[in-house]
Amino acid sequence: MRKKLYVENLSFETTETELKELFTQSGLVETVRIITDRDTGRSKGFGFVEMQEGGDKAIAEMNGKDFNGRARTVNEARPMAFRTRLSQADLFTSGEPSRSIGDLLQ
Repeated sequence: MRKKLYVENLSFETTETELKELFTQSGLVETVRIITDRDTGRSKGFGFVEMQEGGDKAIAEMNGKDFNGRARTVNEARPMAFRTRLSQADLFTSGEPSRSIGDLLQ
């Protein structure tokens, strides 16, 4: 069964190739994506691995284990929550009391 895994506490030097090789030990890896800062391109220390098979095995074998000098966390990824790009300026309007983001989303 296909499973998307969330992997955190990665060394900033870890590459997608290294991560793929590691997870291939547990099953068939479809994709690997290390999340990077959009401005600097530097790794944020977490990523996602999509596996066609072996996802549960990978979680059991790799969660809490050391990789490139850091104990990584491996869990099943959760669906991405709805996000909005409201700025601080959107929260305040002249003459009106300040509002929360929740108020603006209603």
